[in-house]
Amino acid sequence: MTTLKIRKVGNSLGATFPKEMLQKLKVEEGDTVFVTETPDGIQLTPYDPNFDKAMEAYRKVSSQYKNALRELAK
Repeated sequence: MTTLKIRKVGNSLGATFPKEMLQKLKVEEGDTVFVTETPDGIQLTPYDPNFDKAMEAYRKVSSQYKNALRELAK
């Protein structure tokens, strides 16, 4: 378990993450992290959960519209 301290940053609040936690998340200054509420609490991830949904939608139609997608890619 890691404890983060909330601090005032301008007119907002922010938290400082230990270097080890940033390495585990594979993020660095300027990167975006996504916060998702789950039944177990809060999940912090560098991966966009909406991207997975979009890719799944693409996979469903990509074989059906293969020729149209090939033409659009030109």
